[in-house]
Amino acid sequence: MPATPAFAATACSVDYQITNEWGSGFTANVTVTNEGDPVNNWSLGWAFPDGQRVTNGWSGEFSQSGANVTVRHPGWNPDLGTGESATVGFQGSISGSNGVPESFTLNGTACNGAEENAAPEVELTSPADGATFLAGEDIELAAEASDSDGEIDHVVFEADGTEIATDDSAPYTATWSGAEVGPYSVTATAVDDQGASTTSDAAAVEVIDEPQLQATPANLSVRQGGTATFDVSLSNAPDAPVDVTVERTEGSSDITVSEGAELTFTPDNWDTEQEVTVSSADNGGALGSAVITASGQGYGSDTVEVTEIDPNTSDYEAAFLEQYEKIKDPASGYFREFDGLLVPYHSVETLIVEAPDHGHATTSEAFSYYLWLEADYGRITGDWGPFNDAWASLEEFIIPETEDQPTNGSYDPSAPATYIPEHDTPQGYPAALDQGVPVGDDPLAQELSSTYGTDEVYGMHWLLDVDNTYGYGFCGDGTDDAPAFINTFQRGSQESVWETVPHPSCETFEHGGDNGFLDLFTDDSAYSQQWRYTNAPDADARAVQVAYWAHQWAEEQGNADEVADVVSDASKMGDYLRYAMFDKYFKEIGDCVGPQQCAAGQGKNSAHYLMSWYYAWGGAMESAQYPWAWRIGGSSSHQGYQNPMAAYALSEVPELIPESPTAAEDWATSLDRQLEFMEWLQSSEGGIAGGATNSWAGRYAQPPAGSPTFYGLYYDWQPVWHDPPSNRWFGFQVWGMERVAQLYYETGDERAGGILEDWVPWAIANTEVGTGGDFAVPADMEWSGEPDTWDGESTGNPDLHVEVVSHGQDVGVAASLAKTLLYYAAASGDAEARTTGEGLLDALIANEDDIGIAVEETRADYARFDDEVYVPSGWSGQMANGDPVEPGSTFLSIRSFYEDDPQWSKVEDYLANPDGPAPTFTYHRFWSQAEIATAFATHDNLFG
Repeated sequence: MPATPAFAATACSVDYQITNEWGSGFTANVTVTNEGDPVNNWSLGWAFPDGQRVTNGWSGEFSQSGANVTVRHPGWNPDLGTGESATVGFQGSISGSNGVPESFTLNGTACNGAEENAAPEVELTSPADGATFLAGEDIELAAEASDSDGEIDHVVFEADGTEIATDDSAPYTATWSGAEVGPYSVTATAVDDQGASTTSDAAAVEVIDEPQLQATPANLSVRQGGTATFDVSLSNAPDAPVDVTVERTEGSSDITVSEGAELTFTPDNWDTEQEVTVSSADNGGALGSAVITASGQGYGSDTVEVTEIDPNTSDYEAAFLEQYEKIKDPASGYFREFDGLLVPYHSVETLIVEAPDHGHATTSEAFSYYLWLEADYGRITGDWGPFNDAWASLEEFIIPETEDQPTNGSYDPSAPATYIPEHDTPQGYPAALDQGVPVGDDPLAQELSSTYGTDEVYGMHWLLDVDNTYGYGFCGDGTDDAPAFINTFQRGSQESVWETVPHPSCETFEHGGDNGFLDLFTDDSAYSQQWRYTNAPDADARAVQVAYWAHQWAEEQGNADEVADVVSDASKMGDYLRYAMFDKYFKEIGDCVGPQQCAAGQGKNSAHYLMSWYYAWGGAMESAQYPWAWRIGGSSSHQGYQNPMAAYALSEVPELIPESPTAAEDWATSLDRQLEFMEWLQSSEGGIAGGATNSWAGRYAQPPAGSPTFYGLYYDWQPVWHDPPSNRWFGFQVWGMERVAQLYYETGDERAGGILEDWVPWAIANTEVGTGGDFAVPADMEWSGEPDTWDGESTGNPDLHVEVVSHGQDVGVAASLAKTLLYYAAASGDAEARTTGEGLLDALIANEDDIGIAVEETRADYARFDDEVYVPSGWSGQMANGDPVEPGSTFLSIRSFYEDDPQWSKVEDYLANPDGPAPTFTYHRFWSQAEIATAFATHDNLFG
């Protein structure tokens, strides 16, 4: 029952938002606003209409009796003054419908918030999205606006958030004069007579200093003896017809303009693209290239580089080259260049929130896919320069250098790190260091130092702020230096990306609070300036996997020497990657319960030999009076991170076996252990369940009674993170199985083949390939039951089940699935696997656009832009841009830069009207686009 009120609230309102939903569960945020007298020791109550159950909650103390839920205030936020709000969140279970509660109480008093004013509607009708204007030209603005429960008071036109003009009567128009050269995001905001407002979708426009001629794409492949096309248009309307000449200006005379050599654009058709056809001579000569130039009086010129490819090139190889050219075209926006080296963005678009919380951040995953893209290019063209450049960029920008990790020489392998317990929710942080908990010996450090002559760690940090969007700069110094190492997730399994506080990897106390951001995460008696990095093992393992194939392909061409240095560096990376095989605090593996009771490891009895979710290392700043350093492994292993192909390369291939004396033996053990792990986790349907841990709940807690085990590790259906549940996403299935399929193709390993024999039919049964680009691949999965305890042989796990509960059109996942099926088909002869794989590739081709392959997607989770980010009571600080960080801060409030994003108005409207349709976006994620390209190349490699 609700608590007895200390002060009765005369009025209150509640906003109940379901933030994520799957077959048997959901997460929700509930915000209560006190609109009456101040309330002490608040308590919120409601009744579920459909039998929902709260399974865990945060920002309040939850209890439930039947349908009735009560949430008492957290200790740090007991009171609600007039106008104040509090937000709680929870994860719940459902068994059917998931209706919203109809009524709420605050301290026993029913909440009857004032009826909301309906927001107005508005559409920006001029300028058009993508329009181009000349400097000095007037830009006409126009919008249509209406209000269902009143009248429009005025409409404000803005460019990049700066007001241009206001109109208070229909038709709503204005003229923008004097716009300077540059790109702009133009919006119209309608304000009604009750003060409610709505902002239109943005129109991206550009002001240029002189008219331009535009030829796309910038790079084009043509089969020898064949033809290919590109398009030409004008940037601005001419006053009179403009004649455009298109001709070869450089390169091979075998490449000619066969149609469209003379084009005419008029004031009526100037923005209609006109097609140009180039032809390659069918003379069997050496393959060449040429530059085709389009030029028009008063509009300058633009060029297209055309490259001949072999006439016997398969359709999928041609598709690879087309996709490759789009990705590498600077105009597409996938990379930022630094001193001749390219750094891939997470996505072309900036407004995207997933593991990286901004599109122009990047990850070690993106670098590993960049490497893969260039490896396939080297196989097809024989040009290994771009592959070597990709590794040079990886080494330069996302592997910390000496200046980034300066005090490793102070590391003591006999005391690798101080124990810090993990907590279930961010509200459990900062977590106290516990010097009294025993930790084991690090068995790798001395071997690695002796082998490579350095105490530094050679591994990628997982997250990079490519454009320095957050403003931390090098080592948190606030300069404009980019890219900059940053980090986010630091506070337990329930901390979603929506609840993180991004911070510099190098903590100098320049930003945040008195101790920088350290005291948001750890509770210590004193804080030191320090650096720390976190490795995502699947990315490093993928880089090794790609280096294996680059070596194989280059060797077949007689070019092995060209990639030898990169292969050697990948071997070295694999040597350090062994840290992912060890328990976080190097404690003994197996039946590890209780931080005090779980024994400190000696030698390698702390190795589980799987790929854990991370390993990490850090230390004091070089200026520290008493320098120190630390290293940790990872106790939890997710099936999607396993890479038996990399383990095979690092244990069996001479060029990739690391130099350390025990590395090959460790990786050989890991190869066997990883395959066993997937056999143990395979459900009776075929899907691979979550994983296992040596440290339940991240603090060596007691796992549920009867938990099945794998070499003493406890089964965990959602290892590592819970919001959303890990291993719910089908992408982790295909990432892992693609590596198993490669191993099966390359070695014929019977264990790999057996896993695929059960997995592939399940995946195909849940995949649909239609016509005209229609396809559907699994999206979300639901798990029930448990595997049998592992005793060395698979039982088939009759009590472990998986159900695909939703499907989608994730183009990256579709490409990964296609690659998996094609490798399996090539190894086994399975005709259905090949047919399905090819069908997915054809569907992807049918969804191509100017810069890649993409489909529109709906982002209902963007309601969480207003999610509160937990900040302890009494803590306050600032982001580098001045955004305050304090109790009550939200994801958006500490990332105010999003309000200037060209696509922000979509989210803003959704937040203002959460019952309306969720916003849609078309995203070009780098990993997806590279995966698509390499899927095309995979077919060409396997089937010609």
